[in-house]
Amino acid sequence: MPINAMELLCSIKRFDGAACMTPAKPNPASINFAALDTLRLVDELQSFTAAAEKLQVNQSAVSYTIAKLRACFHDPLFVREGGQQVATERCKEILAKSLQMLEMLDEMAQPEVFDPRLSERNITIACNYYERILLVPDIIAAIRRQAPHMTVKVINALGDGHLRLLNREADVLVGPFARTESGFHSRRLYVEEYACLMDPSHPLADGQLDIARYLDLNHVLIDYGGGWKSAYLQELEAAGHTLTPTVAVPSPAGLATLLAGSDLVATIPRRLGERSADHLVVAESPFPGRFDLSIVWAAHTNGSAMHRWLRNTIWETCRG
Repeated sequence: MPINAMELLCSIKRFDGAACMTPAKPNPASINFAALDTLRLVDELQSFTAAAEKLQVNQSAVSYTIAKLRACFHDPLFVREGGQQVATERCKEILAKSLQMLEMLDEMAQPEVFDPRLSERNITIACNYYERILLVPDIIAAIRRQAPHMTVKVINALGDGHLRLLNREADVLVGPFARTESGFHSRRLYVEEYACLMDPSHPLADGQLDIARYLDLNHVLIDYGGGWKSAYLQELEAAGHTLTPTVAVPSPAGLATLLAGSDLVATIPRRLGERSADHLVVAESPFPGRFDLSIVWAAHTNGSAMHRWLRNTIWETCRG
């Protein structure tokens, strides 16, 4: 089994507690990277308790590690605000530098070759409803053909799927989530756009939807929550308009049943509308809100042979 960066680093340098407990002569070089990983988890989860649960240790062990780091860096590192542990500016600087080292060592620890036919690895894909309906079945079929002994787990990405990558809760993220900041890579699968879905008996089912008619419709708004706003809504609002929904739902699930025989109209990604249409009509939207569907991954998996295989399999299966 390949070792990870934590195991590699812990084998190189052990935590010298005595040095860190001497404020007059701090020796940050004596910190092992497992301690920095604890620092990272507390920052991400904003809780000593949650970090301890993630690491499967007692909370006292996390508190002890943070106390050592506080002595080393002469900074409180976290302050309690609103019931959460909030990182100081100094803590953020330390984390930014240490994460770069962890990512490089993760790449060094990855095996040089990967044979999917023999692998029994578990892989996790983060995505949402659209991808689970349109992409995931083909992705899983492709993985099963090439790697019959691997297992696949699919989890919700919601609006913060990139955090699942950083937290190592997912191997890849699939959806409209391309990231431009450091620490992530992405590759576009295809361009998607929004269209209107309605019952064939709707008065405008055969007509051209201009902006005025569109805004006057009885809209079903899919409110995904988590601060996520669909691209067509961003385009609509940028043009100075406001959409007032008649019905709001948290997911496209069951949408066809809701629209059938009604005067309601939903604006959803075109491919999803065409897959869900059955006896419904897909019409052009005056606000197409085009967006990219992408594969996204964290930098610490960029050099992994297994992850390269997984990303290429998804790309070959899903590219438009």
